[in-house]
Amino acid sequence: MIALDEIHRFALLRLVILRATLAMLPIVCVGQANDSEIERQLVAAAIERTHHQVRYDGTYRTIDYPNGDVPDALGVCTDLVIRSYRKIGIDLQQLVHEDMLRNFALYPQHWGLQHPDSNIDHRRVPNLQVFFRRHGETLSRDLNSLSYQPGDIVTWMLPGNLPHIGIVVSEFAKHSTRRLVAHNIGRGPQIEDMLFDYAITGHYRYDGLQPR
Repeated sequence: MIALDEIHRFALLRLVILRATLAMLPIVCVGQANDSEIERQLVAAAIERTHHQVRYDGTYRTIDYPNGDVPDALGVCTDLVIRSYRKIGIDLQQLVHEDMLRNFALYPQHWGLQHPDSNIDHRRVPNLQVFFRRHGETLSRDLNSLSYQPGDIVTWMLPGNLPHIGIVVSEFAKHSTRRLVAHNIGRGPQIEDMLFDYAITGHYRYDGLQPR
């Protein structure tokens, strides 16, 4: 017959082995893999946009709907974001337009419009801010560089009260924990160290879920 203390020692040994085994297993959270994959794809799409020659031009144009776009050689800061999301199958033109059809009063009213306009609404930074606040995750606007992760959307106010928007990428600024940003501030799509150069007005994460 096995002594009681020997049984206890055997049980303790099994517990130690079990804990060691569990410690080596990857930790998986529900939804984490999909979110990480979406962010990875968005960053890759934003980086790819920087390989295009784009003249900064925000002229109003009539475009197709859905999946409409101005000529690829033209665009503004919002077009980099729109094209990056569209590359991974998320059409902000349609999503913003449908949300504005249902909730027009929640969006900025200083455009002089009486109803949504699918040609231009999604190309305006303040409209994207409202959309991301409503259907994405609103994150901290602090000056802690570690708060800004790849795939995050950031908006700024430039001198002259000009709204701006870009996508945080994976690369870091030299000798810094500050990540670089893919954006078009007038010189075409670029990746630059400019995260804290201007006043941050919004910080979001959006995975493309349908509007509520």
